[in-house]
Amino acid sequence: MKIGLYFGTFNPIHVGHLIIANHMVEYSDLDEIWMVVTPHNPFKKKSSLLENYHRFELVYRATEGYDKIKPTDIEFKLPQPNYTVFTLAHITENYPDKEFCLIMGEDNLKSFHKWKNYETILEHHHIYVYPRIAEGIVEHQFKNHPKIHVVAAPIVQISSTMIRNGIKNKKNVKPLLTKEVWKYIDEMNFYKK
Repeated sequence: MKIGLYFGTFNPIHVGHLIIANHMVEYSDLDEIWMVVTPHNPFKKKSSLLENYHRFELVYRATEGYDKIKPTDIEFKLPQPNYTVFTLAHITENYPDKEFCLIMGEDNLKSFHKWKNYETILEHHHIYVYPRIAEGIVEHQFKNHPKIHVVAAPIVQISSTMIRNGIKNKKNVKPLLTKEVWKYIDEMNFYKK
């Protein structure tokens, strides 16, 4: 079984994440997508994050109706901050019967050469890339690489930051979230300050 790992802080998860995950599992050779809720991205400030279990609950609620998209909290038990190379090693060891691939936006591919042990990741895993509108160029070494697959997914210009700011400024962001995710955020009074 081929599984695409879609990493994110999902703070909060929004319809853009679901559009991409669903497109990847329906229009590539991936059998499932695991939404890996990251406790702490080394490139993001931790103070703006909801508690891990709240973000996992949001992802759980968002993906409930999708048979091929699953939430996972596997990174919660790993040392912080989380580096993808270590998570991939851990997950591969724990699920030896599955093949794990990495899903990333084109913007991340442009900075992939800065990732910890990126050569090791490429040696052992395929990468599925979805298009993003972003500055910068993809490094020459990643163009036409046999393990990097560009999937013509829709370009989604929705960000969790935009949603958090919208809630804080009393804007209606409901169309950008699933009903279940909005209900939980609203009930818990998240992002209002």
